[in-house]
Amino acid sequence: MFDVAKIREDFPILKREVNGYPLIYFDNAATTQKPKVVIDAIVDYYSNYNANIHRGVHTLSQEATEAYENARKKIQTHFNIAKSHEVIFTSGTTHGINLVATGFTSLLKKDDEIIVSALEHHSNIVPWQMLCESTGAILKVIPMSLEGELDMDTYDKLLNTKTKIVFVNHVSNTLGTINPIQEIIDKAHVVNAAVLIDGAQATPHIKPDLQALNCDFYVCSSHKLCGPTGVGMLYGKEEWLQKLPPYQGGGEMIAEVTFEKTTYAGLPHKFEAGTPNICGGIAFGAALDYMNHLGFDAISQYEDELIQYATAQLLAIDGLKIYGTAKHKTSVISFNIEGIHPYDIGTILDKLGIAVRTGRHCAQPIMDFYKIPGTVRASFSFYNTKEEVDKLVEGVKRAKSMLQ
Repeated sequence: MFDVAKIREDFPILKREVNGYPLIYFDNAATTQKPKVVIDAIVDYYSNYNANIHRGVHTLSQEATEAYENARKKIQTHFNIAKSHEVIFTSGTTHGINLVATGFTSLLKKDDEIIVSALEHHSNIVPWQMLCESTGAILKVIPMSLEGELDMDTYDKLLNTKTKIVFVNHVSNTLGTINPIQEIIDKAHVVNAAVLIDGAQATPHIKPDLQALNCDFYVCSSHKLCGPTGVGMLYGKEEWLQKLPPYQGGGEMIAEVTFEKTTYAGLPHKFEAGTPNICGGIAFGAALDYMNHLGFDAISQYEDELIQYATAQLLAIDGLKIYGTAKHKTSVISFNIEGIHPYDIGTILDKLGIAVRTGRHCAQPIMDFYKIPGTVRASFSFYNTKEEVDKLVEGVKRAKSMLQ
């Protein structure tokens, strides 16, 4: 049995009140809450073996190095990555995307083409626009339907021998759409294009097998997976990581330094300049341990029940419209009520202790497509309950009665 009441005991913050009401946290697409085992891992590091890694012969440094590199191996195992040096620690998804986009500056020429989807977060749009500005490459866009699904027929037409890299999210942060990334990857490889998958929103709900997917790059953030902020992962196939130049210069990423010439370290250190977020990496590993203990199949099944229940309850509210009705989606519901600004609904819900996200969700092209200023976004995790959904529905009805 998936015992949600027992699981909730693992999360200290879920015991607090907001504005006199028990906290109901439905902003999980922005960041997840942290179980005590992750918090304890952070406290343990700073209390017992805080030291810089890879650089010291003393005991604390060796202990910190071992814990940090064990976390890398946990990530490798979790995502079924062939080689541990294909795991690059980053500060998060945005860092990983920028690392790859900047690296491709040396690989693209004028009139080369790169492809993005209409469902992207700004973090998977802006770095590539910057790349086009610096190289003269051309950005092509896979359009979306009213249901929030990608037009794969148009994708087929966009692909050609000029296509050098395709970059799409695994799951839309705004609509919850699960994109057909296996099909996207396979078709891109037919024209010898690389593929980067933004897994920030997928990895809390799906356990991707990166060897089976055969993507060239995959990025995600720890804090979406019950881990700390400020740390994430870039997976890159070894042959691609060897092609890309270092993203930053500094300590750790070098082999030899003279004033005449510097040679770079091998993978993964080539892309890990400076002192990393050591504690964050270790706690990232602890978070993966925790979620794997719960089991991703059990998490997925429970969250599917939760989103179906929430969808039905919200749609029963007169005048409420849900944006993003894809056949395959995860635990995100973006909605508006006719005639009411989403910000006003979110403000009233906050007064009732209910945390949702309002606005464009860093996905302005999606809002422009629907011709709306933004949405209310309720995003769910495995520690949420149907009783909390009922409170959300009551809160939305109350907001509607006050604002119309």
